[in-house]
Amino acid sequence: MDTALAQLREQLHAELRRYERMAVAYSGGVDSAYLAWEAFQVLGDKMIAVIADSPSLPRTHLAFAMKFAEDNGIPLRVVQTSEMDRAEYVRNDGARCFHCKDELFLTMERMLSETGIATIAYGRNRDDSGDFRPGQRAAANHHAVAPLADASLGKQEIRALAQHFGLEVWDRPASACLSSRLEYGRPVTAEALRQVEEAEEALLALGFRQLRVRHHGELARVEIERSELAKALSLDMLSQITAAVKAAGFTYVTLDTEGYRSGSMNALLPVASLLQAGHHAA
Repeated sequence: MDTALAQLREQLHAELRRYERMAVAYSGGVDSAYLAWEAFQVLGDKMIAVIADSPSLPRTHLAFAMKFAEDNGIPLRVVQTSEMDRAEYVRNDGARCFHCKDELFLTMERMLSETGIATIAYGRNRDDSGDFRPGQRAAANHHAVAPLADASLGKQEIRALAQHFGLEVWDRPASACLSSRLEYGRPVTAEALRQVEEAEEALLALGFRQLRVRHHGELARVEIERSELAKALSLDMLSQITAAVKAAGFTYVTLDTEGYRSGSMNALLPVASLLQAGHHAA
């Protein structure tokens, strides 16, 4: 480990030592997994990782997150969240992510009231400021702390540190909840989430690594990482992609030639909607 990384890690440890006990909002992605691992190194059994289970979490992601925690001895609690019972979440406007995270932190607070743990941490890092992120407003409302960001750790450094310590999450592709695949204004339903999950799992089984299936009703818009697009552009592979996605319940399938990009649905939101969502989230 080079000196700069070692210093950043020491800053993170200093941040973590500020708290006697801590619960980490954990998803199994590289940021929250690394944070949970480091919190366990510093705080031991005075920390707990909490994963929210709901229809928007793919089953494979839940299984991976549980296995990572078990393999590394990290105390884990799985809680059921009820964002699907919130009309504000189901209507799927620009504030959807706020209502999801608000439900997460409320559920964690109720659970933690029995444990005496007062601090909730989540995996925001230094780089998480460029996109539209109303979930961060929910975190602020619940006084959740962000030790990775406070220690000036960005995604590149987090992956490098995770790799150095042999954590298998180090090169795990970026992920987001299944609801983020639905076009804004299309209600979030269990059936729509099932369609997206099944289609994405089928495409992963074809050997693609970083992708999204964007739900536009009868139409599925498939985004594949640009470095993998060449693999998709043969008649045989296009036929396999089409068959896999249609089997999940879509009528039409299109391949997005711009490739995968995080938050691409946000580009469809008008500026007024973004501002309104931010106002509601505040």
